[in-house]
Amino acid sequence: MTRMSTHVLDTEVGAPAIGMSVALYRDDDRVAQAVTDSSGRIADLGGGALQEGAYRLVFEVAAYLEAQGRAAPFLRRVTIEFNLDGRQPHYHVPLLMTAYACTSYRGS
Repeated sequence: MTRMSTHVLDTEVGAPAIGMSVALYRDDDRVAQAVTDSSGRIADLGGGALQEGAYRLVFEVAAYLEAQGRAAPFLRRVTIEFNLDGRQPHYHVPLLMTAYACTSYRGS
């Protein structure tokens, strides 16, 4: 079984993205949903019981920005599709975002 974590940084303001909703899907089935904590993290999305396969993370960027009283002029959601090969016990997929841009990578 595999554990999944994420970390969202709001690089526009230079702080963790606190309170962003993130959902994890396997194919079309939602496996888990959580909200980032005070450090912008979700430590175990999926309860440590993820099988190998194709997944996607969906970050609710516009809802996060609007909850902060900020405009959401461009990005609504950020979706990252990836494969879990079952060989690693932990996958970390961070998101760096602003209202207009984002980037991600396979973290450790």
